[in-house]
Amino acid sequence: MDYKKVGRYVVLGILFFLPVTFLLFLYPATHNYTPLDIVRQSVEDIDGFQPVSNQDPIVFKEHITVVGFFGKQPMEKVITASNLKELVYDKFKGFKRFQVVIIVPKNTETEVENLKKEIASYEDIRFWHFVFADEIDIEKVFASLKSEVKLDNNLSTDHVFVVDQDLNQRGRIDDRTDNEKAKAKQVYGLYSYNCIEVSEIKNKMSEDMRILFTEYRQKRKGEFDSETRRANDLKEHYEEN
Repeated sequence: MDYKKVGRYVVLGILFFLPVTFLLFLYPATHNYTPLDIVRQSVEDIDGFQPVSNQDPIVFKEHITVVGFFGKQPMEKVITASNLKELVYDKFKGFKRFQVVIIVPKNTETEVENLKKEIASYEDIRFWHFVFADEIDIEKVFASLKSEVKLDNNLSTDHVFVVDQDLNQRGRIDDRTDNEKAKAKQVYGLYSYNCIEVSEIKNKMSEDMRILFTEYRQKRKGEFDSETRRANDLKEHYEEN
């Protein structure tokens, strides 16, 4: 028996079947994944807010938007902005309809320009927008979001929110760990993402964004099944609230 020839065929067989097996494992996960929860509907859109000069109007509708509030002193949010850019924006900026929108009060234009220089680093930030608004309008948008945090006196927060193309806020109705579920701990949600907590942005937010883009990709292909377990969870969630 030619053991070298047999060994060669075994290796070739492994190299052929291993990727196929891996794809078979991925296939059900791709088509039966659990979509990202809708935690609040009818988020206030920002049509009418003032974008940076020479820029087209910015809106949430028909976009997948990460929304932030950097307040009256945007330069104080350098760390928040840097983490968001490096861990989320840079990863998803190539996806269709993706944008980051940072809402700030009027008369902060100079600080905004300085902040843009801090985070740009000669990179493409054309999908990262700053918009200016009156304080009452900023508070109105924030009030339309489900949140366990509040804006501070400067109208800012380190938390960011995810709004889908239909003005639904996305997040997690049940953010318990498997261990907490096993112990029947009280349900708690995740409605925003703290950009100071790197692990939260890298793990939870990045994963949630990936799931949301998968949902829209499947919708375009006509493969998305809206009759999922989380749809039932959502119904129960709104009945309780």
